[in-house]
Amino acid sequence: MTSMKIIDKIQKKKESNTPFYSFEYFPPKTMEGVQNLYDRLGRMLLFEPLFIDITWGAGGSTSALTLEIAEKAQNVCGLETMMHLTCTNMPVSEIVYALDKAKSTGIRNILALRGDPPRGEEWKKIEGGFAYAADLVRFIREKYGDYFCISVAGYPEGHSDCVSKEEDIRYLKEKVDAGADFIITQLFYDCDIFCEFVEKCRSVGINCPIIPGIMPIQTYAGFIRMTTLSKTKVPQYIMDNLEPIKDNDEEVKKYGVRLCVEMSKRLLDFGVEGLHFYTLNLERSVRKVLKGLQLVTPDQLSPFLPWAQSAAGNRLKEEVRPIFWQNRPRSYIARTGSWDEFPNGRWGDYRSPAFGDLSDYHLGGVTPPPGAANNNNNTNATGDSVVVPNIYGDSPQSEQEIYNVFASYCSGNIKRLPWNDAPLSLESENIKEQLVFLNKNGFLTINSQPAINGLPSTDKQHGWGGKNGIVYKKAYIEFFASPENTLKLIDYFKKCPMITYHAVNRKGDSKTNTKGTNAVTWGIFPGKEIIQPTVVDHNSFMVWKDEAFALWETQWASTYSPSSTSRTLIDSMINNYYLINIVDNNFINGNIFQPFIDLVNNLSSPVLSSSSNGIQSSTTSNTASI
Repeated sequence: MTSMKIIDKIQKKKESNTPFYSFEYFPPKTMEGVQNLYDRLGRMLLFEPLFIDITWGAGGSTSALTLEIAEKAQNVCGLETMMHLTCTNMPVSEIVYALDKAKSTGIRNILALRGDPPRGEEWKKIEGGFAYAADLVRFIREKYGDYFCISVAGYPEGHSDCVSKEEDIRYLKEKVDAGADFIITQLFYDCDIFCEFVEKCRSVGINCPIIPGIMPIQTYAGFIRMTTLSKTKVPQYIMDNLEPIKDNDEEVKKYGVRLCVEMSKRLLDFGVEGLHFYTLNLERSVRKVLKGLQLVTPDQLSPFLPWAQSAAGNRLKEEVRPIFWQNRPRSYIARTGSWDEFPNGRWGDYRSPAFGDLSDYHLGGVTPPPGAANNNNNTNATGDSVVVPNIYGDSPQSEQEIYNVFASYCSGNIKRLPWNDAPLSLESENIKEQLVFLNKNGFLTINSQPAINGLPSTDKQHGWGGKNGIVYKKAYIEFFASPENTLKLIDYFKKCPMITYHAVNRKGDSKTNTKGTNAVTWGIFPGKEIIQPTVVDHNSFMVWKDEAFALWETQWASTYSPSSTSRTLIDSMINNYYLINIVDNNFINGNIFQPFIDLVNNLSSPVLSSSSNGIQSSTTSNTASI
C-alpha cells in the first residue's frame, strides 16, 4: 500500500467538509487475541476509517508486536496506520530501530509520547535518552526530516503530572513547535471541558487539528476503573444514568452507545474535523455509534467477501482468490503484491501466475514457532539457558505421533500449525469430528470447508456479501498423505465422477483428474452476476505446494536437532508425502468423507448406478462410521 501522511488526509477531508473517524487498538497478550485482532481489522476496513493507530506498551514492552501488527495493518489490510512510540525507559538505539523498521515497512505516521513506565517501575530518563515527548518529536524531525507525520497527545483536563492546565498547554505548544502535525486528546466525558481546551489552545497559537478521543462505555466496573486511573472527570448526569443499570452489562453498553452518539454530535457541531475512538479492541459499540451518526451505511456492516479484503494498492477491486492461502492471507498478499491487476469477477486464465518467488514468502509471516529457536533452547533476561516447550509436543518417534498432532489441532488442543496461525476456522467447526478422524488415520488436513447448499448471506457462520443473498460452497479438503494412501484414494476416485482432485509431491510429481479452475464458493445477490470469490486453480496449487512443503520444514522439522529421530521422521514425510486437494462437486448431498471412511475400514470404492452423482451411497460401506 502507498502510505499517506494522516495530516494530508485530514486536510482533504477538511476541504470537502467531510467528518472522519479513526480507531485505536492495542497489542493483545495471547496468540489467539492477535489473530482475533487481525480478523477484526479486516472487518473494520469495511467502515473505511481515515486511519487506525496501534499502541506501544509501557517502556516498550510490546514493541515487537506493535511493529508486527502495524506492518500487517498497513500492508495487508491496507489501513492507514499510525504507530505509537514512547521514550520512557527507551534508549535512543531502540527508538531508532523502531523508526527505521516503521520506515522500511512503509509506515509514515507516528504518535510520539513520553509514555508510562512498566507496571511497578518508576519513570526515569535513560542516559542519553529523552525526558519528554517534545524531545522525541524534535529528534524524529532532525533525523528523518519530513518523512513522518507526527501526532502528539493532548489532555483537555491537564496531564496528571502537570501543575496547571495553562502549563500543560504550554508543553503542548512546545510539542507542536517541535514538529507535531496534529493532536489526539486523552479520553473525556465532558464536552464543555474539551471545547474550552481547544479555545485555549487556539489562543496560544496552536492551530493544528485537535482530534477528540472518545471511549464508549463497555461495562460499569471498567468505566469506573478507567476514569479513576486517568483521573477523568465524569459529569454527574452520567453517573446518575448509570446507577440503576450498573449491574446490567448489556444496558450499560447500550447507554454507552447513546452517550457517544450525543457527545459526537456535540463535538461535530463544535467544528472538530473528526472523531478518534478508543475501541479497547472491540467493535460492536463503535459500529453502533457510527451507525447512529449515519457515518456508515448498512452495506458496510457486512463482509463483502468471505475473506478479509485489503485496501493495499488497488486490491479493493479484487474479488477472487485461490483457496490454498485461505489461512495465510498475509503470504498471498505478499506474493501477489507486484500484480498490476487483480482478478475481478472471475479468476481468469492465469497459465503463468506472477507469484513472488518462494524466497519472498517470509513476507507472509513465516516465523519459527515458540520453542523453535536453537532446538528449543533460549535464554532468559539474565542470560541463563532455558528450555521452551515445543508447541507441537515432545519429540515424535513415529508417524502416528505426527498424525496425533494434526488431530490435536483439529480438536482444539493445539492452537496452531505451520499452515494455520490460528485455531480451526469457525466454518470448519461442523466437520471437526470428521477432520479429527482423518488426521488420526494419516490424512493430515491443513485446509477445509464444508458443503453449503443455499444459506442466507447473513448467516453468522457462513454468510458474506451483505443482505438478501444466498451463498453456496462445495466441500473441500486439503491434506498431506503417504504415497500408499494417495494411490488408494486415486483408485477410489476413478468411480467418483463428482470428485476432482490434484495430488503433488515435493519433487513436483503430479496426479490429477482436472486441469481447470473450479469455483468452490459462490453467492447469488439481487441485481448482480453470480459472485465466485474462492476457487481451486491448478497452476496456483503448484505454486502453493512449494510453500506448503517449505513451511513443514522451516516451522516444524527445524525445531528438532538434525540428528534426531524426530527430524529424520519429519524430513522423510516431507520428501515422500503428497499434498492433495479434493473437491466434492456434489454440494447438494455429497459426502466428501466417505472415501476416507471406506479406505480406513478396508472397503472398496462405490459401485455406481447410472443415476449416481457422486459419493452419496456405497454398496460396500454398510454402516461403517468414524
